[in-house]
Amino acid sequence: AVVSTQSGHYGRDTNYILSSYMYSASSGRRHERRYDTNRPELYEEVKLFRNAREREKYDNMADLFALIQTLQCLEKAYIKDAVTAKEYTDACAKLLAQISAAFNLVKSSNYHDIPAFMREFHLDCPAALQRIEEGKPITVQDNQGNISKSIADVISLYITLCDKLQMDMRAKDELYTDLKCLADVLDRMSSIPPDFEGKQKIYHWVSELDKLSAADTLDEEQVRQMVFDLESSREAFVRTLG
Repeated sequence: AVVSTQSGHYGRDTNYILSSYMYSASSGRRHERRYDTNRPELYEEVKLFRNAREREKYDNMADLFALIQTLQCLEKAYIKDAVTAKEYTDACAKLLAQISAAFNLVKSSNYHDIPAFMREFHLDCPAALQRIEEGKPITVQDNQGNISKSIADVISLYITLCDKLQMDMRAKDELYTDLKCLADVLDRMSSIPPDFEGKQKIYHWVSELDKLSAADTLDEEQVRQMVFDLESSREAFVRTLG
């Protein structure tokens, strides 16, 4: 309840009591709460900071909080395929660098690391935390330890896609997941040049399928062209391995 007085201030000799009433939705009864206005300090605005240095501290903490939340949203957007691998990689790398810089400004004995900061402020962003701990976008992997697995995954996906097309599986929902996965694995392999022709062909078909609804199917001409592009792309990939 908003209460005002004509005089604009409370009298010294009169004990003013402000009452606000709450109604219980379940019982319909009125409950009264009383506030003693003889202690005006209880109604003063509470400020988080007392000087410019403290204000900067809270501004820095707010920046870090917002960056972590933004990274969480980006991770979810990538999972939902709402952003391309390139858009995600660029944005994620930038956010990770910003988070690192922002944390250096708030690091203290109370927040010795980012997980401690997140616990203190009940910041529930598990996807962002995993990305921060790994220190790199999910699309950027260390190829030194898993190069063999990446090669095996690429070859397997090429074969799987060609087999599906030859078995007359041509609907978007039958092809898109494997095709997108193939594009992502190729993206993660630093040994594959950015202008690799085979990669561009895969991107082309991902883009084409993006235009279709789940139940839409490729026609005979599209299937024939896609099989040709997949086989030529696979051969080019093998050649890049030396």
